[in-house]
Amino acid sequence: MRTTTSYFSSEYITNPHTFIKILVISFLSLSFFFAVKHFSSDTTYSPELSRTFSLTADSTTSAVNSSATPLSPPPTAVSPPPVPPKPENVVERTGIVDESGAMTENFVIGDYDASLIENAANESLVERGGESDDNLGKIERFRVCDESMREYIPCLDNVEVVSRLSLSEKGEKYERHCPVKGKELDCLVPNPKRYKDHIPWPRSRDEVWYDNVPHTRLVEDKGGQNWISRNKDKFTFPGGGTQFIHGANQYLDQISKMVPDIDFGQRVRVALDVGCGVASFGAFLLDRNVTTLSVAPKDVHENQIQFALERGVPAMVAVFATHRLLYPSQAFDLVHCSRCRINWTRDDGILLLEVNRMLRAGGYFVWAAQPVYKHENKLQEQWKEMENLTGRLCWELIAKEGYIAIWRKPQNNTCYLARNLDVQPPLCDANDDPDNVWYVPLKACITRLPENGYGANVTTWPARLHYPPDRLQSIKMDAFLSRNDIYKAESKYWKDITFSYVNVFRWKTLNVRNVMDMRARYGGFAAALHDHGVDCWVMNVVPISDTNTLPVIYDRGLIGVVHDWCEPFDTYPRTYDILNAAGLFSKEQKRCNISTIMLEMNRILRPNGHVYIRDANSVIYKVEEIAKAMGWITHVFDNGEGPNAGAKLLTCEKRL
Repeated sequence: MRTTTSYFSSEYITNPHTFIKILVISFLSLSFFFAVKHFSSDTTYSPELSRTFSLTADSTTSAVNSSATPLSPPPTAVSPPPVPPKPENVVERTGIVDESGAMTENFVIGDYDASLIENAANESLVERGGESDDNLGKIERFRVCDESMREYIPCLDNVEVVSRLSLSEKGEKYERHCPVKGKELDCLVPNPKRYKDHIPWPRSRDEVWYDNVPHTRLVEDKGGQNWISRNKDKFTFPGGGTQFIHGANQYLDQISKMVPDIDFGQRVRVALDVGCGVASFGAFLLDRNVTTLSVAPKDVHENQIQFALERGVPAMVAVFATHRLLYPSQAFDLVHCSRCRINWTRDDGILLLEVNRMLRAGGYFVWAAQPVYKHENKLQEQWKEMENLTGRLCWELIAKEGYIAIWRKPQNNTCYLARNLDVQPPLCDANDDPDNVWYVPLKACITRLPENGYGANVTTWPARLHYPPDRLQSIKMDAFLSRNDIYKAESKYWKDITFSYVNVFRWKTLNVRNVMDMRARYGGFAAALHDHGVDCWVMNVVPISDTNTLPVIYDRGLIGVVHDWCEPFDTYPRTYDILNAAGLFSKEQKRCNISTIMLEMNRILRPNGHVYIRDANSVIYKVEEIAKAMGWITHVFDNGEGPNAGAKLLTCEKRL
């Protein structure tokens, strides 16, 4: 009889052929199980969100990807289960983060503004990809401008408009006359031939490359006054000036002895140097913890501001003519004029009244000029006119020695109100806003000081950098009692952000000296750079589309300017090493052409300079396309909230 072998008998299992069959079936079963599990997982693929905050270059990533075998696209992911409804009556905690990072509920929001709903709706359209996203296609590379535009400042070199001015006796031709729409800058301003990376600070205070500012007129005109000289391939700056040919340090020592209360670096922290030459006065005040904004027009000695900026000294092209300068009231602790060629007494003293507007209550005006010390009849008449005018402004002449005279502005309005009613100039109207400066004509009146003492009560440096100033309460903004918390929260935010910038991007190893914050708000970015020990100065720009917080920035001991980014900035090409722009483009894209702003950034950015743009995703990639069309090296990073956040960081480098 035939015997049947069981499949589970030891004889069957130990058979070699049977054992191989079992192994094959088991392997196929396991493979099928894992394949089904993989393709049924809830995974989506987003090339944009996969970019992380990494310093790996995009070009490296592209090279690796190009060498790999292309993969088949994964199948469509299964839809996730519906999100369960949110339980009712759940209380969400709201508040504001204080300077320690803790949330506080002890704040009050100001009056309701109906326009905020319309603004929020407009911003939502932008986020969804509205009309502003129509031109997101490939942008052609921008051309290089003609060589003649190497030092082009659009609003100051508008020959077509200036040539039509019927009068220019008051300096109108040196004021802003910007190109009309359709004639804006549309090309890349070229570098000088043989341009080199600028000499690092503090060496740059004393010497710069000739090839970077190849102009010898100042050497020829001012060489005997110890301003500037040329030594082979460099310009050197001995530190002298027309009135202080023996050096700025000796001059500053003399001022300190004349008025010890000036106390450079403590009481006097922010100064304005009018008609600054090559800015040696401001350059040497930096050693005494004083930030001096040096200003001069683009006149016959047109490159003096360019030399100042190449040296790494805070400077800007500006002129006392027919409009207010772009700085707030009570901005400067000291205003200095050394042979600045300004007739302060013309037109009922309207130019000195502008100084009075910008000078802080109790601040100092230092005048070094021939009428102070020369006894020629004409010069003595000018001195008498100056004495008379300053007396009617209630300024006190507190020192006169050699060729220097020093006045002090009153602390309050008491002297003004005690004058006879017929004394000129009059007080400005109570409704006049002394901080409204964008294209505002000069006014022949005395700016009133706030009755509450705001602006006069700033603390000494460096405490004033972080202490919320009194004028924070007068800023026209929605919040009321929460202003100090907002101010402190912004400071903490930028301190954390710049800590990452300084360490991740190694700012201290870069040749960083001149920095601009293009949307400065309260100046938190500049304050953070100081705290992190970055040896630079920051031009804080408050756009006219934002709340005017510039008085707060000056009360902190920083410098800045009001500006409209729909127009060019008043500085030379190749001025700044770093441009910081947080939320600027999402704010201005409703008003301005983004390409125009980017071309202006390229104009004022030094070769080998860097740009840091934090903004909404809907804006970042558009800006990146423009940056690439200008030849910049770009990288996009996720912010601290991760790849799903609505904002990213774009970094750009303008290679030499």
